[in-house]
Amino acid sequence: MFATPRAAARAAARAAGIAVTALCALAVTAACSDSGDDGEQPGRGLITATTMRGALLQASEVGPTWKAPEESADPNQLMSICGGTTTPPTVPPGGQVVAAPLVDEGEKGAQTLEQIALVYGNKSGADAALAGLRGVADGCRKSLSVPAVKTSDRNEPAYTETVEVQPLDEGGWTGFVVIRHKKYEAGHPGTADTAVVVVQTSNVVLVDAYALYQLDNASTGPGFDQDWKKLVGTVVQRVG
Repeated sequence: MFATPRAAARAAARAAGIAVTALCALAVTAACSDSGDDGEQPGRGLITATTMRGALLQASEVGPTWKAPEESADPNQLMSICGGTTTPPTVPPGGQVVAAPLVDEGEKGAQTLEQIALVYGNKSGADAALAGLRGVADGCRKSLSVPAVKTSDRNEPAYTETVEVQPLDEGGWTGFVVIRHKKYEAGHPGTADTAVVVVQTSNVVLVDAYALYQLDNASTGPGFDQDWKKLVGTVVQRVG
């Protein structure tokens, strides 16, 4: 999600003493049910776009301060996987895009959740999409430094960012997660933590990105790891 430049700019520009509002507790956690070796859902066949649309989280389910963003994202582009100034990948061809982006940008915090389901006509289309996105992740630099940027629509201090790619197997969905930790320069203390999850089952690839921004805090946001796992796990379990 995570992480849009506008959201990062707004978070970095907030006054000192910002505290991130914790996510509301979700009642459902990730399930680890068995699935067939080929990734198909036993006894159900292909997953529809309607199913995925109903599985993605709505603002009211995450917390009272969450809402849909005012600006519409490019439907042909995914969120950044590698972070920094790298170009976000385009949507792999052949699939139907189902998206539900959410933001929480109140005075006490800044969080984003970008949810994109890529629904293909068969498993091979989803296989190819996952492989292509994994190729992007494999090319990410493990550490990078970005100078300060100040334009008419973006104001972000200089920062360093670490990137780690980890395999992920969640409730029969397999793929990877890219964990990014951004630390701003000493004159503008703050962090931005992002988890970009790319997982597949059957004919669907789920791309989920949760980002959490903080000022005056040099460590990872409290509960960050648990929150992104819970958000993704809830969607995965809803699909079955």
